[in-house]
Amino acid sequence: MRAIDCLSLDDFEIAARGVLPRPLFGFLAGAAEDHRAFQGNRAAFERWALRTRVLVDVSKRSTEVELFGQRLAAPFGIAPMGLSALCAYRGDVALARAAQAARVPMIVSATSLIRLEDVLAEARASQAEAPLPWFQAYLPGEPERIDALLDRVAGSGVQVLVVTADVPLSGNRENNVRAGFSTPLRPSLRLAWDGLARPRWLLGTFGRTLLRHGMPHFENAFAERGAPLLSSRAVRDLSARDHLSWAHLERIRARWKGKLVIKGILSGEDTARARALGADGVIVSNHGGRQLDHAVAPLAVLPEVVAAAGDMAVMLDGGVRRGTEVIKALALGARCVFVGRPMLMAAAVGGQAGVARAIELLQAELHRNLALMGMSGCGQLTPAHLMPR
Repeated sequence: MRAIDCLSLDDFEIAARGVLPRPLFGFLAGAAEDHRAFQGNRAAFERWALRTRVLVDVSKRSTEVELFGQRLAAPFGIAPMGLSALCAYRGDVALARAAQAARVPMIVSATSLIRLEDVLAEARASQAEAPLPWFQAYLPGEPERIDALLDRVAGSGVQVLVVTADVPLSGNRENNVRAGFSTPLRPSLRLAWDGLARPRWLLGTFGRTLLRHGMPHFENAFAERGAPLLSSRAVRDLSARDHLSWAHLERIRARWKGKLVIKGILSGEDTARARALGADGVIVSNHGGRQLDHAVAPLAVLPEVVAAAGDMAVMLDGGVRRGTEVIKALALGARCVFVGRPMLMAAAVGGQAGVARAIELLQAELHRNLALMGMSGCGQLTPAHLMPR
């Protein structure tokens, strides 16, 4: 299936299964343990039905919203995803350029394989009037390395820093083991066979990357270049975060002059603490179900978070696949939602054009569904437009 033939975000998963080797598809599509948190993220949207208004003039409707002083074409963006360049050729660049062209935000992952500075340069080259990519950080263990990373990110021109707070250690992703995926990536006969079975990926993504850019490294976890993809050092570099606390966030807030967003919030208590610390926003998230299995769905706690947020921007990720689901999150108080897996699957299927197609489909659904609800804009949505099933 080609990207142009996809009619919904779920279609990209079907298409990506035929492009990616089994270990990579398993890594991208999978979640922690029994996938209950992942399934719960999707199921949470099913608990709400939409209430409509009729005979309303919606001829001048718009999906535009404002966030952090910038006008976005739609209230959704692309979530941070590690190893994007292993799933799609120059995956982070494809995601960033498509987001720029569409005027929606994209967040570069700390575990990406392309230098943050290069991704931003590609985004700037598009000359679109859109927000530059944000950057998502997994905090290094040592204060001096945190400071050095912040200085590097600030020097790159990033204006919004997203600190992921829900990964003191990596979740139990048995799915990765069963699929044959590991970090570091370990060469094996099974991995070689899975690669040969997907020649489009082997030649178009992995082979082209090696030929043009050499062995991928983790480029953005620290101020300095990280370990290569095949190095055992990668595990050590990306661990040692279980001692991090709110005191580290206070240190970051004092040093970072741009917008600060805390990702991984699932309670009103932590929202209030982020607000008191001086954060500009929070992303309600359970890491796409990839950390703590059976964790509460972000949509379920969204009203609690909004009530505690004050003037902070509340955003959400996890389980969003349809324009109707964007509407439900906005009605419950989110300012923006982020979509992860489907966007990277779209990149695997069609590169930048595939991501552009995924964004186009989601925005078209949102635009159409606003009209069907009798709404002219996203800002009109309130909890009154929802009813529990």
